[in-house]
Amino acid sequence: MFSAGELQKRLPTLQQQLGTETTAFRLFDASDVSVDFFAGVCVLSFYRDATDEEERAAADALMTCAGVTGVYLKRRPREARRVANESPAEVAPVLPIAGSAIEHLHVRENGITFDIRPSNGLSVGLYLDARDARKWVRAHSRDLTVLNLFSYTCGFGIAALAGGASRAVNVDASRKVLDWGRENCELNQLAARVTDRDFISGDAFDWLNRFTKKQEQFDVVVLDPPGFATTKERRFSAARDYADLVTAASPVIRPGGTLLAMCNVEQLSDEHFEGQVTRGLGSRRSEIIQKFGASAIDYAQPPALKCLALRVK
Repeated sequence: MFSAGELQKRLPTLQQQLGTETTAFRLFDASDVSVDFFAGVCVLSFYRDATDEEERAAADALMTCAGVTGVYLKRRPREARRVANESPAEVAPVLPIAGSAIEHLHVRENGITFDIRPSNGLSVGLYLDARDARKWVRAHSRDLTVLNLFSYTCGFGIAALAGGASRAVNVDASRKVLDWGRENCELNQLAARVTDRDFISGDAFDWLNRFTKKQEQFDVVVLDPPGFATTKERRFSAARDYADLVTAASPVIRPGGTLLAMCNVEQLSDEHFEGQVTRGLGSRRSEIIQKFGASAIDYAQPPALKCLALRVK
């Protein structure tokens, strides 16, 4: 696990390394426990069964750090079906395990502001391992059109707009998180640059088919699916179905455009993931222009997250 002394040293070191424009990062990263820091609020996650004493000791250690105001607990079983079989209140208690409760807070990531909701189940508003990927999209979107699939709270879309994209379209199965993403646009004074057509609620495969039929294409396409998901339309497993997703996305990538393919399945090797992406593109020639994952500043290496940026001919 970790000690109070270790955390007390690590927190100011990370704050100095990341600077004042980033106030959300991973404070501790191990296979069985992690801590995400959101401008003073910590999200403590266990990936194994932990005793009440272990949970309390971890929370108490975090509360000794300067500036920490509260700790929220998330119990994250490795198997998704275990989460489905447990009550939300058991997996992600609404009240903090230590410190003060807070419904919303704002954090900054490379100068972009995001709304965080610590009591909002297992997902509080921002996946911190994708920080470098969002920075990459921001740096490579000027005057381009961007399609952000599985958008969650629209982090990639907002990064693209902040980088000067002419349009960013966000697609997610949940209207709730799209509305949350729109609020993030407002926080960053980007509301005037988006319309209702830029926030699409529905199945990603279905919308890729619609875009293809309309012959609508984008300069940059971001694929950041969950490792496993079940909707009315399909059961999706990234380890099994990623090539199919790339095949569905291929027609909407403009010739010479960019595909940012991402996957956060630890069991999927880099080689297998790259093979799925290449197979999904079929006869279209492509060139990998960037490979990266979660930042080495605050994540254990090698990270579970895999990112491939490809130029697609």
